[in-house]
Amino acid sequence: MEKETTTFFVGEFTHALDSKGRVTIPSKWRISGDENTYLALPNPGGYITVYPPKMVSRLEEKVAEASLSDVRAQALFMELFSKAHSFGCDKQGRINLNDKLLAHAGIKGKAVLVGNFSAFAIWSVGRYEKRPAEDQRNIFDAMRELGL
Repeated sequence: MEKETTTFFVGEFTHALDSKGRVTIPSKWRISGDENTYLALPNPGGYITVYPPKMVSRLEEKVAEASLSDVRAQALFMELFSKAHSFGCDKQGRINLNDKLLAHAGIKGKAVLVGNFSAFAIWSVGRYEKRPAEDQRNIFDAMRELGL
């Protein structure tokens, strides 16, 4: 019987982009699969949110629930997914984000990868360091707010 593993994304990692614009995903965050393992979307906060297959499956279920005749929902899906990018890691654990996502996040040279348990974010170093104070709260205050 094959043991089921759960991948979660915790920690903060700063990695340089290589000459081809690729960034390395931390080894404990890598999920084996085909070239479309992860889904990346531009986040309105000025960074990139990356979803693993488990979250993509949940998203797929939500999309399937929408009526094909719901013109507004179909337009929203087109808007959202036209900005998305799917990818997998190469053998060295690198990913290649498209130019639009890198530009959206302002990533040049280095990127900060930040776990949020079920997905992770990719930030430019400068934007991550300049986050608003409410995004950099005390860990215990954050736990209290989340009811943990």
